[in-house]
Amino acid sequence: MVREIARIEVPAGQEAGFEAGFKEARPLFERAAGCLGASLHRGIENPQRYLLVVEWETVEHHTVQFRESADFGRWRELVGGYFAATPQVEHVTEV
Repeated sequence: MVREIARIEVPAGQEAGFEAGFKEARPLFERAAGCLGASLHRGIENPQRYLLVVEWETVEHHTVQFRESADFGRWRELVGGYFAATPQVEHVTEV
């Protein structure tokens, strides 16, 4: 299993809209091939900063299958307008 961790910055005052967009988009991740779950975490010290954590069976389930799907496009439609900058994405494994 790998975890995708995306650091997402949202402009001040746009947090509620972003969170609503994620709530609507969450099923897109959950039905994706190889997705084991998705969660969104909001910063305490910086409430405009979010960490999206998605668990995938393999990196390719994210970078190939999901990113090339219509559901990825829909995800971006729902939340992309709330991004203050391009999200920083990395994949990690537990050691």
